[in-house]
Order: sequence, then C-alpha cells, then structure tokens
Amino acid sequence: MIRISVVGLGKLGLCAAACFAAKGFQTIGIDVDRKRVAAVGLGAAPFSEPKLQEILDRGRRYLSASEDHRVALEHSDITFLIVPTPSETSGRFSNEFLTDALKRLSLAFRETRKSFHRFVITSTVSPGSIDGELTPLIESVSGRRHQRDFSVCYNPEFIALGSVIDDLLNPDMVLIGESDAEAGDYLEGLYRTLCDNHPHISRMSIISAEIAKISLNAYVTMKISFANTLANICERIPGAELDKITGALGSDSRIAPRYLKGGLAYGGPCFPRDNRAFWVFARHYGIDAKLAAATDAVNQDQRQHLCRTVITHIDRTGARSVSILGLAYKPNTPVIEESPALFLVRALVEKKYAVTVYDPLAMADARILLGESLVYAESIEDCISQAGVCVLTTNDPVLADADMNAFRDHPMTVIDCWRLFPQLKRLNNIKYIALGDHDQNTSEDRPI
Repeated sequence: MIRISVVGLGKLGLCAAACFAAKGFQTIGIDVDRKRVAAVGLGAAPFSEPKLQEILDRGRRYLSASEDHRVALEHSDITFLIVPTPSETSGRFSNEFLTDALKRLSLAFRETRKSFHRFVITSTVSPGSIDGELTPLIESVSGRRHQRDFSVCYNPEFIALGSVIDDLLNPDMVLIGESDAEAGDYLEGLYRTLCDNHPHISRMSIISAEIAKISLNAYVTMKISFANTLANICERIPGAELDKITGALGSDSRIAPRYLKGGLAYGGPCFPRDNRAFWVFARHYGIDAKLAAATDAVNQDQRQHLCRTVITHIDRTGARSVSILGLAYKPNTPVIEESPALFLVRALVEKKYAVTVYDPLAMADARILLGESLVYAESIEDCISQAGVCVLTTNDPVLADADMNAFRDHPMTVIDCWRLFPQLKRLNNIKYIALGDHDQNTSEDRPI
C-alpha cells in the first residue's frame, strides 16, 4: 500500500489526510502547530468541519502526526503540500510557507538514502511558480535531480469549506499537472482508490494546471456576479421573478445551475483572491483581463448595495437596531473571511446602529474580530427579538428552519438575502423584503 504524507494540517490538509487514512493508506500529517499535531495524535478534530471527526475515527489506526518534516520524507512515498499561500499586496500568491516546507523536506531528502520521492503541490499558486521556483528549489537544496530522483505534480483541490470531506471523496474533476507521465499515472491511480465516485481526471502540464486552477475560480465568480446583477435588475422591475429566471438559465447545459442563485457578494478564502490573482497573472503577460477586473468591481458594488438596502429600511422604521442572522461566508463553516455579512456589520457599527448577531458556528471567530461593539445572541430567536430590522445573510438551512413564531411575536422588517422565508409575506406584522425581488423600497441608492 502507498504510504502518504501531508504537510499542513489546516482545514483542507487535515481533511485530506483523514480521507487517505480512512481509505486504508498509511498517512502521516505534518504541521508546525504543536497543538494541532497533538489533537490529531489523539484522534480529535481541532476545528469544525462536517464529517471530519467521523472520518478521523474511521482512519485513526492509519493516521499519525508529527512536527518533523524528516518523518514525512523518510516514511512516505508521496508528499502532498497543503500549506497557506496568502495573497500579496500585488494580488499574487505568496510561496513563503511552501518554500519553507520544501526546504525542510529537501534537506531531509539530501540526508536520506531513499532513491526516489514524489512531491505534490496542492496549495494554490500563481502560474509559473512550480517550474520556475519550487522545483528548482528542491533540486538546489536536496542535491537531487528532477525526474531522476524525484517527481513533481500540481494537484489543486476544488473544495468548499463546509463540504470538504464530500468534495474530496466525490469530486467533479481531479486536476493533475504532471512533470512526467509516470508521475501523473501514479497520482491518478491514487485518486481512483480515494474517490467514492468516478471523477473526470484532467491531466496536463504543470503550467496548464496552474492556469486552470485560478481560471476555474475566476469563471465561477463571473457567474456569481452575473446572477447578482440579474438580482439587482429584478428588484427594479415589477413582476420580474429572479429565481425563475436563473432556474431557466441554469437548465441550459451550456450554463448549469450552480452558483447562479443571485443574492449577496461572494466571499471566503478562495474566490475573491483567486479572481484577483487571475487578473494580475494576465496583466503580467500583457493581457487586460477586463472580465475579471469587472467581476471584482461588481462584487464590491454588491456589498455596498446590501448596506444601502439595509440602512434605508432601518431608517424608515425609525429604529436604530438591527439583527443579523448569519456571519460566515457560507453555511456549515465558521469562516468569516471576506464575508458580506461581516462587511455589513462593520458598516452598521460604524454608523452607531445597535447590532445583534447570530450564527450557528461563527460566533467565536466573530467575537475575536469584531470585539464587543455589538451584541452576540444566544439563539436565532434571541437575535430576532432584539431589533426592528432583521437581515438573513447566510444561505443556511439551520437559519431557514427558524421557528416562525419568533417572527410572529415581533413586528419588524425582514430583509431576506436568499429568499428563504417567503412564508413571512403572510404575516401582517412583518414587512418582508427579498433581495432580487421587486419592492419599491429597495431601489433607493445613496452613499453609506
């Protein structure tokens, strides 16, 4: 059986290591965070992600963890590097953590007697990074020769926080950028064992895979921004039905329905930065990627549009209080990075409104970031009861299952960003505003 090491036990890396172990691969997880290594050693998930604990339990006998990169190199046949590549001010991805990990691994490779090792870069990188920087780094530090003593593949994942395990085990597509055919064959065979489904395997050169990774995410953000533009148009036109329009568009096989919902700006740790990185990458080669730049501008405008709509309705109620249901950028995750709800909360707090928030998972992270400038509710019902305007900002089934009596007992304006509560239209004490649906009160634009 293939022995696997995973360097980086973050939200993707640990999930990947756990999935490999659950499939019976002897797997070593490496991280510089001692507490995270200790938690994995005890078989405990150090952060919240659906199904992670279940998968850890299933593969516990095959999964170990260490802070020592030499262990990864000496006791595995293939190493996946899944470490952060934060965005630089230019928009490019920083390879700082990748180069640090590769230096440690390469030093171990220099000192070991093993004849061959396989390196797989999973972290998102700017195109040209692997052939231009990372592979030469391995050669220079290890003293070994590429394609004789080691191979390199680029294998980025297309996952979403909140569904990482399902996305890893049932991917639509596996992308493999290969240094040579044997390396690609080896990695493809590994995925054929790992995946529960039979995904399309896309194999290509490393530079092609690097471009494909950020291109895919850039394209998805364009799709989201187009749907959000449609939502804004429909708000201005009586009788226009956004969800029926996007449903019709999505039924065409050339378009497909995913990410065509129409609602809030996109956020999270991937979409915003990948789209910007695509634009910067294209500009480096003398191409003005106007669509990517416009997509980013539309997304910024969509954040402002939400703030204008909410502030307009707060002011019209005569109240100075607002409740926000949902803080994470998407359901089933505590991650609030680039969340449109976070942008809204900050704008409201800055204008001295009384803000109460609730999220099933993100409260702890929000408290660290936002401090005590707002009220953190204990429940959905508690949050609803605190204000004259309530804004539903996360497309979360948990929030959609809120007890309707909580709304019935408190006259208010409800701004539903994802159209999850249409039944509220029937309540006489509720003024129901659905983003994307026509309402004469949502068309007023003014600076926030």
